[in-house]
Amino acid sequence: MSKSEKPLSTLWGCELNESNQQESFKTDDTNHQHQLALRTMCLGYNAKDEFNIVELVTVEDDNAKGVPIATLHAKSMPTVNLSGLDLHPPVTFRLKHGSGPVFVGAEHVALEDYSDEEMEDEMEEEVEEEEEDIEESPVKKVTKNGAGKGKGRGRKPLAAKV
Repeated sequence: MSKSEKPLSTLWGCELNESNQQESFKTDDTNHQHQLALRTMCLGYNAKDEFNIVELVTVEDDNAKGVPIATLHAKSMPTVNLSGLDLHPPVTFRLKHGSGPVFVGAEHVALEDYSDEEMEDEMEEEVEEEEEDIEESPVKKVTKNGAGKGKGRGRKPLAAKV
């Protein structure tokens, strides 16, 4: 990635409840690599006193098994931090148990998709720039007995106590 390019980052979120028990994140854009960086999952203020289990499905199949990623309860755990869980689309969130509302908060990051040739060309350019920036260090003269190296500058040798 060149120094002037930055990843495009936008907020993404959804609500899971009785009427909307699943929500998907997917994209048709092939010019970028997409990533969904999960941040938080929390219950709404009007959630019932019940367990709400949210599962994650990473394939596009209605019968696919999900992996539970959060179990929320209004009185004991209304919020969970999911930082560090980065996913690649397509991703589906399903409210497996409970009536919600459960809010999912994430960050959608789009990175420029490089082909292998472009990556190699860019790396070669960076190496050439680094080689141009490297200067040769001057040669240091070595003296025979180390005179002028700062040995014993104003210091007396320690005398051994007997």
